[in-house]
Amino acid sequence: MKGLSTHISKAVTIGSVLTCADNSGAKTVMMIGRIGKSGKRGKLVSAGIGDIIMASVKTGDVKYVKKIVRSVIIRQKQPIRRLNGLRVKFEDNAVILLSDTNLPIGTEVKGAMAREVIERNLKLAGIASRVI
Repeated sequence: MKGLSTHISKAVTIGSVLTCADNSGAKTVMMIGRIGKSGKRGKLVSAGIGDIIMASVKTGDVKYVKKIVRSVIIRQKQPIRRLNGLRVKFEDNAVILLSDTNLPIGTEVKGAMAREVIERNLKLAGIASRVI
């Protein structure tokens, strides 16, 4: 994964419920871990925009409910600060489901996607409806 040109505050922690913004069939997911990082002793792991997390599907299509999936965070409520001084925040926390090879499961995204996600994973640019 590539580094980002922005300062992203890590707003999503273990147990956070996020909406699924693609058309894969899942509706809501709950974060249960983060890929590539482990928590410090006594602290919970947190994640931000562009991070790949492990999540458990809570509601949605029957083939996804109670399954553990990989997903990437595309929106968060906590503001992120870009190098030009602009602060960007969204109205919800949202994810996209990924396969084991970090390719998206769905074919389109509902709503906007942060530019920092595409900086890290160019394959997601093809299904983005809007990039902010």
